[in-house]
Amino acid sequence: MKEENKTDFRIATCMLIAFVMWTAAICFVDVQAIGPQESTVGFATINQFVHNLTGVHMSLYTLTDWLGLAPLMFVIGFGTLGLIQWIKRKHLLKVDYNILILGGFYIVVMAVYVLFEMFVVNYRPVLINGYLEASYPSSTTMLVMCVMPTAIMQFNTRIKNNVLKRFVASAIIAFIAFMVIGRFVSGVHWFTDIIGGTLLSAGLVLMYRAIISLEVK
Repeated sequence: MKEENKTDFRIATCMLIAFVMWTAAICFVDVQAIGPQESTVGFATINQFVHNLTGVHMSLYTLTDWLGLAPLMFVIGFGTLGLIQWIKRKHLLKVDYNILILGGFYIVVMAVYVLFEMFVVNYRPVLINGYLEASYPSSTTMLVMCVMPTAIMQFNTRIKNNVLKRFVASAIIAFIAFMVIGRFVSGVHWFTDIIGGTLLSAGLVLMYRAIISLEVK
């Protein structure tokens, strides 16, 4: 295994461990009923301070919600590519290695989403259509920060023109930044939700990169 792969595996593991520890801390540190309908959240003091600082901007929430469909389009696109390769090559294992791993990666991301919908760590700082919704980790942050960086990796192997490759990567990075910052500023998540989503996404993406780099050429 190359040293670069080892480094990715180490950092990914550290990120995922940090996410687990961060999640545990949220469950036990400074837990107060500061949310709607007296819902509780950890790190309440800093979460309340940041929430008061940003305020709530539902128009930005709605915008980032709709733009959250963009990563799903990438998921459908790469999924379709894998399906076409499977049909043409008549064997699942003949699908491009990085596409197969990407499919597994998407399944893991979806499983994590479902897990935190079932086992709620905390709820949003605002009601959505009159209801409490699970807030941790920020699902939009996780979706964007998992799908879009892996899309860059896919495009880097499939786009031959270096100028176009840099343009696509720059556009995707700008989109990621806008979505994460927009979600944070909108005030529909606690500060700790965004941090949790970022830690988890970073760990998963680095693990994905390390695994696809193991492909035997």
